[in-house]
Amino acid sequence: MLRFVAAVLAMAAACAVSSAKAHEYTVGSLKIGHPWTRATPKGATVAGGYLTVTNTGSTSDRLIGGSLEGADRAEIHVMRMDNGVMTMRPLAGGIEIKPGETVKLEPGGYHLMFIGLKASLQQGSRVKGTLVFAKAGTVAVEFAVEGLGAMHGADDHAMPGMRMNH
Repeated sequence: MLRFVAAVLAMAAACAVSSAKAHEYTVGSLKIGHPWTRATPKGATVAGGYLTVTNTGSTSDRLIGGSLEGADRAEIHVMRMDNGVMTMRPLAGGIEIKPGETVKLEPGGYHLMFIGLKASLQQGSRVKGTLVFAKAGTVAVEFAVEGLGAMHGADDHAMPGMRMNH
């Protein structure tokens, strides 16, 4: 019985640590969930930025840009499979977030591309940045730096079979 209690407490502690890493922002009717990026190896000059944006309002908005401290610029990109070949291209018009919809920026799809990094991004740190929306304007955020091969932000690391409330 004590082992079971210890295991449950350990899982709860792991979930609490993971939940503490998650962070959200609100600008107007837009809710921004857990901006994150991956750690980069020494000498890397690019990194991807990931997050979710939920539009709780009655009119569309567009994510049109952003920034990351220590990068020359940020562009909005999309990765797709075209005839069996992975392609990545910038989206000049940004990403529309329609009323009632959530848009995910994630590896292998829509993402921010941070270009011209001046230093490597270290796992466990947070890096200041901005997101720019056509209507809601600019919002300051922090990007949590996850592991080098991370596929999800910290708030997506629920243990199998366990629900996480944020």
